[in-house]
Amino acid sequence: MRDRNNFTQEIKAQATILGIGTAIFWLAEIADAVFFQGHLDRYGIVPRHFIGLRGILLAPFLHGGFVHLTANTLPFLTLGWLVMVQETSDFFIVTLFSMVIGGLGVWLFGAPNVHIGASGVIFGYLGFLLLRGYFQRNVPSILLSILVFFLYGGLIWGVLPADPRISWEGHLFGFLGGVLAAKAIAQEKRVYR
Repeated sequence: MRDRNNFTQEIKAQATILGIGTAIFWLAEIADAVFFQGHLDRYGIVPRHFIGLRGILLAPFLHGGFVHLTANTLPFLTLGWLVMVQETSDFFIVTLFSMVIGGLGVWLFGAPNVHIGASGVIFGYLGFLLLRGYFQRNVPSILLSILVFFLYGGLIWGVLPADPRISWEGHLFGFLGGVLAAKAIAQEKRVYR
């Protein structure tokens, strides 16, 4: 009975975390559309400009309209939850790695535009989930990596330049942030075994 209660509490905590994240995305976009006429987007990452560094923390919460936000919402929820499946705290570590490494990569190497959106973090989740099995080398992690590959493996092409309106740099460096998070978490788990 105790395990069932813990499982239920864990699922509720995960739903709350994802719900709050999604609500922040949507409230920010509604506020931007209604009160700021899209001007909040300028707070995204501006490559190689000192002021653009603020976008490393702000860009994931800003979107180029409701179509962009809608396209990011479902992958955020599904991949974000899969990141939490083994341990809820992994979500915060992977999110931080993806935001910081992805954001710094865009700031250093990105095209001279304002880069916004949660897709860098989403690609971080993808990188983490695909490589988690390789780094952790346990059956549940390997099976999860295989499942994610079959469900979302096609997204990997998003790390290549295709559409000049899409920040492939954000995808690439977010993905690398997720891979580095997978390696760091696996190393930490080995230390505490």
